[in-house]
Amino acid sequence: MFDWVTKMVEGGGYVGIALLMLLENVFPPIPSELILPLAGFAAARGEHNLIFVMLAATVGSLLGAIFWYYIGKLIGRERLKRWAARHGRWLTMSPRDVDRTADWFDRHCEKAVFFGRMIPTIRTLISVPAGIYSMAFIRFLSYSFLGTAIWVGLLASSGYLLGQGHQQVQIYLNPISNLIVAIILVWYVYRMVTFKKRLTHP
Repeated sequence: MFDWVTKMVEGGGYVGIALLMLLENVFPPIPSELILPLAGFAAARGEHNLIFVMLAATVGSLLGAIFWYYIGKLIGRERLKRWAARHGRWLTMSPRDVDRTADWFDRHCEKAVFFGRMIPTIRTLISVPAGIYSMAFIRFLSYSFLGTAIWVGLLASSGYLLGQGHQQVQIYLNPISNLIVAIILVWYVYRMVTFKKRLTHP
C-alpha cells in the first residue's frame, strides 16, 4: 500500500492527494496518517505547495464525509428504529436507545463532529449519525471543515517539518488508531452481551 500511496502523491498531484483522502474516508484501511505526512514531505522537497496540499486533502476528506452523511440520511432515524426493533442485539440499540441518542446528538452535534473529525477511525464514523439524526447539512459541513482542516494541517505540516523522518508520524499514531479500534470493538461486544439486561432497566 505504501508504494501505491507514494505513487499517487508524487504522480497524481493535488488531484491524487484529494482522491486518496476521499478513499481514506470511504475505505478507512488507507490511513491519512500515511498520506498527509508523505504529501507534506513532497511539499518540503518542492514537488508540491504545502497550502495546496492542505486544500486538496481537505476537499477530498470532506467529499468522503459527505458520502457517509448521505448514507446516514438514507438510513434515517425511523428506519434505524425499525432495525433496532428487529435486530436490537446486533445493533446494540433498542428503539428507545435511538431516541436517546438523537436527543444527545441534538445537543452536542457540533462538538461531536468537530472533534470527531480529528480522531482516527471516528473521523469516518461520525458522519453517519450526523446524517441519521438530520444534522443541518451546512452545520455539518462547517464543523467538518474546521475539524478536518486542523487534522490535515497538523499531519501535512509534520511531514513538511520532519522531512525524511515523516514516517515517524504514522509510527506514533498507529498505536492510537489500533487502541481506538480495540475500544470500539470491546464496547460493541459489551453492549451486545448486556443488551437484554439494559432492556429491563429504564
